[in-house]
Amino acid sequence: MIILVLGGARSGKSEVAERLAAQLAEPVTYIATLTPGDDADLAARIEVHRLRRPGGWRTVEAGLDLPAVVGAVSGSVLLDGLGPWVAASLGMAADPGGLCRALTGRGGDSVVVSEEVGLGVHPPTESGRRFRDALGAVNQAVAAVADEVIFVLAGRVLRLDPVDLP
Repeated sequence: MIILVLGGARSGKSEVAERLAAQLAEPVTYIATLTPGDDADLAARIEVHRLRRPGGWRTVEAGLDLPAVVGAVSGSVLLDGLGPWVAASLGMAADPGGLCRALTGRGGDSVVVSEEVGLGVHPPTESGRRFRDALGAVNQAVAAVADEVIFVLAGRVLRLDPVDLP
């Protein structure tokens, strides 16, 4: 089973995903795509996320080869999140096909967290537009292979119906 959890900044998407992953079969591996570097505020936010997770979960920090990391982990996975992976990819050219193959080829369940970037204003910079477009494409690709897609808004959960067009 693949569940995609989408939401904006500070929407509660990670906490919803953590609750979903806690219901999955053990072991659960948390795949992190963001490192704080020298940003103290970001480090504090990451620590809040870490403290919420059950102590028995293993954490793996994924680099640019996220599909390989996802494919190599056994058991249940919570992947949080796709935005930092896309932003770190050279030219924001992430590999959504490779990620989708890794997710669908896994033996365990996967909960994937991503930022919904299509609800904001038109980004004023070229890099902002490239990021929005690249992450939007990755989100659509993962949603196409997901068994369930959830949108989190203000801590509330909306389950999105699959596209069923003629």
